[in-house]
Amino acid sequence: MQLQMIARCVALALLQSVIVLGQYDYNEVLHKSILFYESLRSGALPPNNRIPWRGDSALGDRGIEGEDLTGGWYDAGDHVKFGFPMAMSATALAWGGIEFRAGYEAAGELNNLLDSLRWPFDYFMKAHINTNLFYGQVGNGELDHSYWGRPEDMTMARPGYRITSTAPGSDLAGETAAALAAGYLLFRETDSTYAFRLLDHARRLYDFAYNFRALYSNSIPDAANYYGSSSYVDELAWGAAWLYRATGEPDYLNKALEFASTIEVAWAYDWDSKIVGYQLVLYITGQTQFLAPVQNFLRNWFPGGSVPYTPKGLAWLSMWGSNRYSGNAAFISMVAAKHNILRDQSIAFSRSQIHYMLGDTGRSFLIGFGVNPPQRPHHRASSCKDRPAACDWSDFNLPTPNPQTLYGALVGGPDRNDGYTDDRADYVSNEVTCDYNCGFQGTVAGLKELSMGNGSFSPGAENNNGV
Repeated sequence: MQLQMIARCVALALLQSVIVLGQYDYNEVLHKSILFYESLRSGALPPNNRIPWRGDSALGDRGIEGEDLTGGWYDAGDHVKFGFPMAMSATALAWGGIEFRAGYEAAGELNNLLDSLRWPFDYFMKAHINTNLFYGQVGNGELDHSYWGRPEDMTMARPGYRITSTAPGSDLAGETAAALAAGYLLFRETDSTYAFRLLDHARRLYDFAYNFRALYSNSIPDAANYYGSSSYVDELAWGAAWLYRATGEPDYLNKALEFASTIEVAWAYDWDSKIVGYQLVLYITGQTQFLAPVQNFLRNWFPGGSVPYTPKGLAWLSMWGSNRYSGNAAFISMVAAKHNILRDQSIAFSRSQIHYMLGDTGRSFLIGFGVNPPQRPHHRASSCKDRPAACDWSDFNLPTPNPQTLYGALVGGPDRNDGYTDDRADYVSNEVTCDYNCGFQGTVAGLKELSMGNGSFSPGAENNNGV
């Protein structure tokens, strides 16, 4: 208890004085985080592929009726395409691009962000066979996890799993609708035709989510072993909130408020919980009743709140992806700061958490960046030597660094006492996933935007909504 109190006092002192221990190249961080998402690409890679050790893979991905399901992102160090966390990651990344577009532009990375997000967006539209049929997963978790090697060399069966009107998934469809609606807002300035395609699918997916209700992980049991959903109510509010922000149509606001009628304080923002997300989006669109729960969420994460801190200053919620939870909270905090919610405290909190991950403690948790970064992530493809050399479980067991540098991947993170071991077998601390990087990346874009001038944000989407 005494150690915990000391840690909180140290963290609070750092936060209140806004001490910046390190100065980091946010341009480089954004560049490399986007490269990480390119390394997760499934399907036929484009001519401008920037990951030399990756090639075409899973070209045979098909649905039950033979539908083309190629594309999308692999989830993590494995090769399953889990639609639920993929959609959440795409929503968060698009949200970061909407709020902090100027940061991406200043870093020279806006076009790379847009190109990066087309990959999951194109896949979602392809997987949306008709209004009430959507493929939410490709690949069987057990079969996939028994294999260690490159995705280019896979030979195991890769079944497609879908939700339908008789086996629905309101959470999956609602989250994907949110992603595509956010995508509409992100792309409408540069490619209006593409943006309206995204919005059309978002509308129809939300109708599917609203009209046929069930947990997606009951309809896709294999997903329950890895990304089991606890509720679909938050995704119904979340999807409606984004569609309201995108269209300005009162029906979507009414639906968002229908499912957000019980105002509560969220414990986290992650692939399973969108509560603080929809509260903040609704506040941005003028629903001021959501200010208090957003403020209370932030205060819980600030030093002295309910979330404990490590001795060196990471807000530490869970052993499973500790950096992920802190990075996502930092993103919510950064968006809140842009909209003048506890602005100074929010900026200081976000900066302190991101800088912890980039190296303030003497080591970086971002692969290929900074001082003493991880070299042995739990990631199959990067553990393999250059093709055509064989790659199997013997490569998993090697003590040497991964032959390929997985640039920009944020590893799971330290334990409660800042302990971390760079060990490929430690998938708790050293896994990398699409949802670990999403809030982190958006926060860095916000920090970049703040660094450009007088410490203020550039004008952005703000409260503007509607087609």
